[in-house]
Amino acid sequence: MDYEIFVDVSLDIDKEFLEQYDVKFVPMEYMLGEETFLCDRPETDEMMHDYYEKLRRTVPTKTSQIAPFHYVSVFEPYVKEKKSVLYLSLSSGLSNTYESARMAVEMLKESYDEVSVEVVDSLGATGGMGLLIEAACRHREAGMGLEENAAWLRENAIRINYWFKVEDLMYLKRGGRISAATAVIGTALNIKPILTVNKEGGLDTIAKKRGDVLALKYMVERFAETFDESFGETVYLCCSDCRETAEKLKKMLLEIRPELKVKITMLSPVIGAHTGPDMVALIHYGKDRRLLQTQ
Repeated sequence: MDYEIFVDVSLDIDKEFLEQYDVKFVPMEYMLGEETFLCDRPETDEMMHDYYEKLRRTVPTKTSQIAPFHYVSVFEPYVKEKKSVLYLSLSSGLSNTYESARMAVEMLKESYDEVSVEVVDSLGATGGMGLLIEAACRHREAGMGLEENAAWLRENAIRINYWFKVEDLMYLKRGGRISAATAVIGTALNIKPILTVNKEGGLDTIAKKRGDVLALKYMVERFAETFDESFGETVYLCCSDCRETAEKLKKMLLEIRPELKVKITMLSPVIGAHTGPDMVALIHYGKDRRLLQTQ
C-alpha cells in the first residue's frame, strides 16, 4: 500500500529488519556535556558504547521536547505530494511528542486540502515501538491500508509488556521517579528497582530486588505469567551497554521458552539519558496492561 511509515528515533529495533523495510524516522535531539546531537536514525552499537561510557564518567546528558513545528517540517514534504503517513510516537505518558504531532497535523490541515496522516500513540518506548513497527511494516507489505494498520496498532499497543531494571538510581531521582533519600539508600544496599510501563504509558515501580540475580529472576517470572505467543515468538531485550547482563537474561528466557526469537539491542540515547547505563529491559507481547496487577 502507498503510505510512508514514520517513527520516533527513540525506538530500539533490529537493524537487520530496518535493512529490509523502508522505515522513516522523526529526528530527536539530545545533549551530552556541552554538545547537542541530532539523532536522525538508530545509532550504531559502537557509538552507543561511547555514549554510555561518558555517562559512567558522569558527563551530564538530557533531552529536549519536540515542538509541533518540528513535525510540520517532517511531514509537510509528503503532504505536499499528497502522500499518506502512518506515524508511531513515543508514549504520551512519557513525552509530549504525541500531542505535538497531532497539533502539527491540525496545522497542516490549515494549509492543505488533503492531509492523510495517522498519528498513533505507542503507549510505550524502545523495543515496544520496535515490535509495533515490525508489525506495521509487515501489515503494509501484506496490503493492509493506512487506517486499518493504524487501528491495529492502537488496539494492540496496550498488549506490549515491559519489565526493566535500572542500575544507577540517580537517573530515576533526576527524573522524579524516586526521592533522593531512596536513591542514596538503594544504591548503598545494591537495590535494583523493577519498573514497568503502565496502562497510561507512564512508569510504575513494581518491585525492588537486591542484586542482579534476583532482579533478572523476577523479570523472567513476570514474562512467564504474561507472555502471549499468539503474536509470535519475538522478544526484545534492550540494554544500555550491558550486553553480558542481556545475554544472561536471554539464556534464562530460552531455558523456559526455547522457541523464542530474542533480539538484543542497544538502548537509544534519547531514552538512555533518563535511565543511565547498565539498564536492561524485557519487552514482549503479553496480557492487556489494563488487566495486569503490577503492584
